[in-house]
This record gives sequence, structure tokens and C-alpha cells, in this order.
Amino acid sequence: PVDRYGQVEPAAVAEAIGPHTTMAVIGYANNEVGTIQPVAEIGAICRERGIRLYVDATQAAAALPLDVDALQVDLLGISAHKIEGPKGVGALFVRQGTNVIPQQVGGSQERQRRAGTENVAGAVGLAAALRLVRDDPAAMATESDRQRVLRDGLLSRLQTIGDGQLTGHPTARLPNSVSWVFEGVEGGDLVAALDLDGLAVSTGSACTSGSAEPSHVLAAMGIPPERIRGSLRITLGRMTTASETEQAADLVTAAVARIRAAAAVPRETSAAPAGA
Repeated sequence: PVDRYGQVEPAAVAEAIGPHTTMAVIGYANNEVGTIQPVAEIGAICRERGIRLYVDATQAAAALPLDVDALQVDLLGISAHKIEGPKGVGALFVRQGTNVIPQQVGGSQERQRRAGTENVAGAVGLAAALRLVRDDPAAMATESDRQRVLRDGLLSRLQTIGDGQLTGHPTARLPNSVSWVFEGVEGGDLVAALDLDGLAVSTGSACTSGSAEPSHVLAAMGIPPERIRGSLRITLGRMTTASETEQAADLVTAAVARIRAAAAVPRETSAAPAGA
């Protein structure tokens, strides 16, 4: 289980580990609401219990420390497309002594861990992206701070709309992540309206795009279904500017007002023909 901010309690992980548990898996930061998980504490528990820990750091690679020893992880995965690299390529850290059973067999590529010709161009693109975002820790911290200021400014504007709430942890969250729910608004209508205005947003994670089911992430956080339907997710990037976030806030404010006004207008009813 998670708390109302979407964070996993380390004590709950310890309680979930049983005599047959061999591995724990957790996302470093949630891909929908941006909540950062206490990975180091969970890693210490797993190390003490003698089980492996795999961390999905896809969302965290551009902003958070990836010190695998400090985090006490055995496997850690990242994906290039979240750090402005090419789609379709990623990297996996495997701690020495961790055995991995290949899921694709037939060749000896990737040290016999994954058969098939390597995506050389993708790997080069991933390496270039990693150098761009992580080679200079000071520059990475500066960029995270810049995005955090833009994010907080956007959140402040969303608060003025009314009948809404921030989802995810208020402080332990990715610097570029805005996740909000509005009362009396259908998220799909809001996304469509903003798309027509030139603003690319979503109602949840890209992994669940096209799904009609309510967000399982927001449901796990205890948010009522009627509010989940009005979810909005906006993500900032390295090239996002202050003027763009101001424009985004204006567009969201106007779109929410239009949708709420349309929902408040009663439907006209036709009078029945005489003698009917």
C-alpha cells in the first residue's frame, strides 16, 4: 500500500517480505504524480533480508542521484527517452554477483543477457543524453532548481482555479512534475480542449494512455473516483520557459472554465407534439 501522497512506507515493504521472497521492485519516482520513493531505506531493508532490489529509475535519471551503493540497489534501469535521448533504448545496471535469466535467447549479445543485434545508434544516443544531463552535477542541480521554480509557479496558478487539488507528495516529488485533479471536469475533455489550444498534456501516465479505466495510481492514494476523472498531468522539460508555463496556466484556466460552464447549462427539452 501507499499513503495519500503515493509513497511506500519502508515498514510496509519489510512486512511484505516473506520466506519465499527473492526480489523487491520499486519505481524511484512515480511516472504519473512524480512522488519520490524512499529507495535507500527500502534498499537497506532488502540488503538486511538478503533479497535483491530492482529500481526503475526511468523518471529519475535526469534529476535525482543514481548512486547505486548509497541506494543499496542490485539492479537499476533507465530509459533514454526520458532524458531527451532516442526512444527504444535503455540501460540496466547489474551488481556483480546478480544472476539474470535472459528473456530473449539465441545469441550471446549483451553478455548473454539479451539476444539480438544491439541498437548501436540508440546506445550512442543514450550515452550522449546521459552526458548532457548528468556529467555536470552542479548543472543538473541548477536545471532541477529552474524547473522546480517553473513547476511551483504553475501549481500556484492552478490553485486559483478552485475545486482542485495537487496529487502526489508536495515536496518529495520530481522537479518537473505537475499532477492535479479538478472537480466537475472530465480529464479527457480537458486534454482534448488543451490539445486544440496547442498544449500537450495527459490525464495520467503515457503507459496507460487510451485506457478508459480510472488511474490506479490515484485510486491507491485514496482519491475519490469522481475526482480521478478530472486528472491532469503536465510535465516540464529542459527547454520549457517561464513564458510557456504562464501560457499553459492561462490555457488550463480558460479550458476548465469553458468545460464547467458547458456542464452547468441544462439540456433543452422539446415539447411533445399535441395529442401525443
